[in-house]
Amino acid sequence: MPLIDAYVPAGTLSEEAAAQLLDDLATTLLRWEGAPDTDFFREITWVYLHEVEPGRVAVGGRPGGAPRFRINVTVPAGALSDRRKAGLVGDVHQLVAAAAGIDPQGERAAHIWTLVNEVPEGNWGAGGQVIRFADLKNLSAVERQSADA
Repeated sequence: MPLIDAYVPAGTLSEEAAAQLLDDLATTLLRWEGAPDTDFFREITWVYLHEVEPGRVAVGGRPGGAPRFRINVTVPAGALSDRRKAGLVGDVHQLVAAAAGIDPQGERAAHIWTLVNEVPEGNWGAGGQVIRFADLKNLSAVERQSADA
């Protein structure tokens, strides 16, 4: 049940680039989580794009400066090993840089932040009930078997 909140400066992404980024972020997160890319897992992988108007972001407490991008990735605790987190952060950086036309290694590379938030077991609910990571792993195995059949 991954969740991504992408905060981008308003007007920095074309409609096409924004749509592609939303899809790419979901695909990338599913891959790094090791979840099958099926309709079921796509349905529970939500990506929100928040466009932030100029003047609503301050750098050092002051408005202005080059655009900043923040991608918050929320996953159940245990869904990503350190290796998977590092891979996810690297891929997210590349995706956002490409969508925004930023050199991923250039001087503005540090203007793209990716934060991985892990929700402790028992603290994620959906449909009025607590969702356990073990349940998601079991669903993943079932989905993977169905996809392979």
